[in-house]
Amino acid sequence: MVRGGAAPAEEAGRPARWTDLRRFTAARVALGRAGNGLPTAAHLDFQEAHARARDAVHSSLDHAALGTALVPLGLPVVRVASRAADRRSYLLRPDLGRRLREDDLVRLPAAPGAFLFVVADGLCATGVQAQAPAVIAAALPLLRRAGLEVAPIVVADQARVALGDEIGGAMGAGLVAMLIGERPGLTALDSLGLYLTHAPRRGRTDAERNCISNIRPGGLSPAQAAEKLAWLAAAALQLGETGVALKDEQPAAPLLPPA
Repeated sequence: MVRGGAAPAEEAGRPARWTDLRRFTAARVALGRAGNGLPTAAHLDFQEAHARARDAVHSSLDHAALGTALVPLGLPVVRVASRAADRRSYLLRPDLGRRLREDDLVRLPAAPGAFLFVVADGLCATGVQAQAPAVIAAALPLLRRAGLEVAPIVVADQARVALGDEIGGAMGAGLVAMLIGERPGLTALDSLGLYLTHAPRRGRTDAERNCISNIRPGGLSPAQAAEKLAWLAAAALQLGETGVALKDEQPAAPLLPPA
């Protein structure tokens, strides 16, 4: 046993070859062992990450900052909210997060056949605040190049994914892309999810949507997500459907350039 200093990796139950894995992932691997449990440092790190994830669920959008970030895109912005009156209601009553307030429903502009972005807080507003403007900025020229008209952006509070279907249906949009905060994990508090639905309307199911997830610095970049979105949108219009009927067959880029 080594006294007066840190034990070698092997003695702490953490083989050196396992430690090398930590260069490739943010996942909790090669944490070591203290008897039948984790070393104190790893245990405290887990508790901190768990507390941060719980706090992130209660985060909210900074609308002033988000509005400033969306201004350069040149699109009108409409702010709405679901029928969940507060965060507690939102978390305990998912059904309320799927329905739009009546007052907001009548304020939505008409956008027949247009492509609609809905930006929503979801289960973690942090990723939405950081990633959503960049994704939209990268996607706009690709969508317009494909001949798609883009509707005013709708920003929704206390929203679930299905709220985008009601918003899109009320506006008459041809496609809706719901950009929403993903459930925070122990290693990622800034992940954005994107859900694409063709001919949105109330009652659409998860099987009728395509999802692009893990949009964040450690995952899919905004530019990559925008390219995937544009490909799926074009394919959806050609097929007339999204969801399980629309397979992601976009050609993949090689991991490494040719020698």
